[in-house]
Amino acid sequence: MEIETPEIIQRNWFERFVLWCMNLLLLPFGKKLEGEAEEGFLQFVKFALVGVTNTVISYFINAGTLFILDKLGLFPNIDIYIGNTVAFILSVLWAFMLSNKFVFKEDETKEKRVWWKTLIKTYLAYAFTGLGLSNLISYVGVNIFHLSKYIPPLINLVVAVPINFVLNKFWAYGQKKGNGDSDEDQLA
Repeated sequence: MEIETPEIIQRNWFERFVLWCMNLLLLPFGKKLEGEAEEGFLQFVKFALVGVTNTVISYFINAGTLFILDKLGLFPNIDIYIGNTVAFILSVLWAFMLSNKFVFKEDETKEKRVWWKTLIKTYLAYAFTGLGLSNLISYVGVNIFHLSKYIPPLINLVVAVPINFVLNKFWAYGQKKGNGDSDEDQLA
């Protein structure tokens, strides 16, 4: 009979601090993050931090595109959609690079990811919220609620984060296990 020894996980100062803060918040409830819950929480926090940088980049690209189009007098009726699209293309590439390196690290015990397939899946996952949802929110915000065209992209970014996390974790960055099953197959 083999005795399982707990895996010793080396944590950097940031991870230790985040876990300390979360466990402090959970203390009055008599709870503590451990094991897979701890790992999942840290992964979501890292995803959120990538998202913060992505939000800033996306917003400034979007606003910069709108500003340039306004100054040139180009596409006044569809500029919000052009801004969303340009911001989408560049910010998803940024998110892919950071997420691949810091959030959804490749598990060496599973089938190796093909980077371009993961990139395509990442674009598709973000397309659902980054293009479809953002254009819907922009249309409703600007044309129905008469908001400034600079506000709807911020609303969309708040709505999109949890949806994107799930799509990226279980689909875009999911790796097949040694027996040919993917991570998402293991959820069933």
